[in-house]
Amino acid sequence: MIQESLQYLLKHPDISFTAPTSGAVIEVNDAAKGTPLAWVKSHDRSGVEAAIQRSAQAQAKWKTQTALQRADVLWAWFHLINEHKENLAQILTAEQGKPLAEARGEIGYAASFIRWFAEQARRIDGEILPPTMAHQRLLVIKQAIGVTAAITPWNFPAAMITRKAAPAIAAGCSMLVKPAELTPLTAYALEVLALQAGLPQDILINISGDSVEVGKTLCESDVVRKLSFTGSTPVGRILMQQSAPSIKKLSLELGGNAPVLVFDDANLDQAVQGIMASKFRNSGQTCVCANRIYVQSGIYDALTTKLVDAVKALKVGDGREEGVTQGPLIDARAVAKVQSHIEDATSKGATLQTGGQLAAQGGTFFEPTVLSGVTQEMRVAKEETFGPLAALFRFETEEQAIAMANDTEFG
Repeated sequence: MIQESLQYLLKHPDISFTAPTSGAVIEVNDAAKGTPLAWVKSHDRSGVEAAIQRSAQAQAKWKTQTALQRADVLWAWFHLINEHKENLAQILTAEQGKPLAEARGEIGYAASFIRWFAEQARRIDGEILPPTMAHQRLLVIKQAIGVTAAITPWNFPAAMITRKAAPAIAAGCSMLVKPAELTPLTAYALEVLALQAGLPQDILINISGDSVEVGKTLCESDVVRKLSFTGSTPVGRILMQQSAPSIKKLSLELGGNAPVLVFDDANLDQAVQGIMASKFRNSGQTCVCANRIYVQSGIYDALTTKLVDAVKALKVGDGREEGVTQGPLIDARAVAKVQSHIEDATSKGATLQTGGQLAAQGGTFFEPTVLSGVTQEMRVAKEETFGPLAALFRFETEEQAIAMANDTEFG
C-alpha cells in the first residue's frame, strides 16, 4: 500500500487503499517492489458515457467564465502542484519507477505547462480581416470546442496530462483523461489538486478502465469533439479510424526511432554526456530517446570506450534510493522487447559491450546495455526499443549518415 503520508493527495472516490470485495478495479503496483499501492475503479462503457455527459454539463458553464477567471484557477493549480511537488514525485516514482530526481523534474515540467497556459488564457484573441465590400466587417472569434479527451502514456504520467489539459481548460473546454492503467495515481493526484485550486467539478475527469473499451467509447462519442493521444503508432492508427465517423479533431503523438549523429570532429566527452542524457533518462523509456547512435569511423572505437565506461557507472535500483540513476522497466513485456532486440542484434553480428541481461535486483530491472557493430538490418534499427539499450552504428561520410538516419518508417 502507498505510504500513509501520501494518501491525502489520492482522496478520490475511485481510489481505495484496501482491496475491494466487489466491483471492477485496477490494481496499481509498486514499480520496484511489485506490491499493491492502491486499487482504482475500472469504468466500463456506461461509466465512460456517464462521465462524458457530466463533462458536457460542466463545460457549458465553464465556457462562460472570463479568461481572467480561468487563468486564476490555472495559476492556483500551478502553485499547488509546486507546493506538493515532493509528495507528487514520491507517488510518481512509486508507480512508474523513475528515480526521484527525474520524478521531481517531471513534476516541475508538468507544472510549467499550467503556468504557460494560465497566461495564454488571457491571450485568446480574434482577428479583424480586410473586407471585400465596404459595408462588410469580417471578424474571427475563437470559441471553446467543447468536451475534449486525452489518452496518456505511463512514461510521463504527470507532464503528458498537464500538457493536454491545461490548454483545454484555458480555452474553456472540459477534459476527460484516460491515464495509463499502470500509472493512474499521479493523474488522480493532479485532479485532486485541480479541484482544490477551484476548478469546477467535472471539468477534469479521470476515467480508468480497459484501454480498448475506454478509447473506443471516447472516439465514438459525438459529444467529445477533440482527442489528444500520446502512445504507439498502431494504437494511434486505430484511434484515427474510430474517430472518423464523428470527424473528431485529433492530436496524435506517436512512436519514434530517434537518431544521434556523432562526427569525427566532435568533442567526445560532450558527445557521451549528451548520449547518456538522451538515451538513459527514465531507463530509456522516453518518446524522444536516442535509439540509434551513428558514429563516424575515425572516433568510433574511442567513443565506444567512453560510452561503455559511462554506462557501467550507472546505478540500477529502486528510484527512491539515494544515488539510483536507473529504475525498473515498466513491465515484463518491456523487458522482453529489450531482450529480443539484443538477441536479434548479437545473432546478426553485433557485439555486446556491457549489460544485456536482467539486473541483480530481478523483477523488471535490466542492466544498461551497449551494443557495437550494429547494422541497418537489425531490429533495433527498425523498431523503437523503449529501454536501456544504446546501439552504436558506424558510418563513413555525412551523406551515408543522413541516409541511414532517415532509413526508418517513423520519418
